[in-house]
Amino acid sequence: MRNNIQVPFGYEPPAEREKGTLLFYDSFEEITEEELDQALALLERRSFAQLVLYPLHEETVRRMSRKPVTPYYKREDALHDWRRSRGSSQVTVEGWDGKRKKYTPMDSALRFLAEKYPAPYFLYLTPEMANAFASFSSFEEWITRVRLILTEEPVQPHSRLTQFSHRWETAAAEGSR
Repeated sequence: MRNNIQVPFGYEPPAEREKGTLLFYDSFEEITEEELDQALALLERRSFAQLVLYPLHEETVRRMSRKPVTPYYKREDALHDWRRSRGSSQVTVEGWDGKRKKYTPMDSALRFLAEKYPAPYFLYLTPEMANAFASFSSFEEWITRVRLILTEEPVQPHSRLTQFSHRWETAAAEGSR
């Protein structure tokens, strides 16, 4: 059965107000609830369609930073608890890295996220993670496809971050606009 709806001549549906995906890529070992709340506030302020929290598996963290980290499932459970307490349907905790149970290169993770979530992509990173990302050989390929939003200004930015300074901003600077 067809449902015919009449609309006035020249009617155009309203443009989508929410666009893009804010991807928070981190181990979430040292990220506080206040920092997660700041990412949620950025999602609402910039009208992103979705905030994707991407916690890293222990093997990925060990390869990237060599820092000890709590088990993946504990960090993932904490993110799910935070998401439920905020009641936002726009927040997703992506468990792909945990399902793989091994080291996942950042460009593989970004390819997976790009296939699954709507563009444009904004990568929300801590200064340490941004410097690590800038040190990868795939950085120059990805920086043309994503924009970076850093939680704060890096004390010593990687030379590639400095070179591509037009492709990133800080959340603190953005909030003061």
